[in-house]
Amino acid sequence: MVKIVINEVQKTAQYYVEDLGNGITLDMVLIPGGSFLMGSPEDELERSDSESPQHSVTIQNFCMGKYPITQAQWKAVAALPQVNIELEADPSNFKGDQRPVEQVSWYDASEFCDRLSQHTKRQYRLPSEAEWEYACRAGTAAPFHFGETITSELANYNADYTYGAGVKGTYQKETTVVGSFGIANAFGLYDMHGNVLEWCLDDWHSNYKGASTDGSPWVKDNNNISQKQGRGLLRGGSWSNNPKNCRSAFRNYDSNRDTHSNSIGFRAVCVVGGSLH
Repeated sequence: MVKIVINEVQKTAQYYVEDLGNGITLDMVLIPGGSFLMGSPEDELERSDSESPQHSVTIQNFCMGKYPITQAQWKAVAALPQVNIELEADPSNFKGDQRPVEQVSWYDASEFCDRLSQHTKRQYRLPSEAEWEYACRAGTAAPFHFGETITSELANYNADYTYGAGVKGTYQKETTVVGSFGIANAFGLYDMHGNVLEWCLDDWHSNYKGASTDGSPWVKDNNNISQKQGRGLLRGGSWSNNPKNCRSAFRNYDSNRDTHSNSIGFRAVCVVGGSLH
């Protein structure tokens, strides 16, 4: 087994650094296991029925990217040997090595994880929806991990619109450098609200009736990942989204997993103790 060495940072976040070569690294944060209430309460402002019913989910330890995958990280992994499909080295619309990669499909993101797994002998994949929400909330129950509302000083979204007691702010109209707002949640993750929507591994379900409670991906079949069909699931909101779509509980889908959009990116997770042989 390939062991992951976890380092402690400011006594709040533990992480390890994956070397992607040529000075490019990927910071992976340890997300400690626990239980949480997934979904939104019925009195949450501007919620959707798809966020019901709230249900308790128990999550095992895993590691998650500190930031959305950047364009520099994407280029490094896209240069690794192909597993299932070809990858474009520089697909993004808003260029910048430290901006999140976008214009990548669900299949592209899955191929990135497959190449990274093959390269490192560690098991990388997209997060399950439950893992994503648990990691975003980081022990909180409010609409956002930083509280009841959102402002353009805290995140990148369409700040021409407001949420709750929030005020209008600066609408960037494009992606921003990852981590540039300097706001991490209690797990040490950045940009969980806004910047780019993030692909999750699960199939889309219109509500949580019958949802799994162990944090595993909720899928309708066991198709090969590279051939999976159906709606792809998205979390987190983006630079172009209204603030309600950036809430911790917000769920969305794209009817085509092969969609390439300048508002969609992803972050990777790694199974703690998982290795490939």
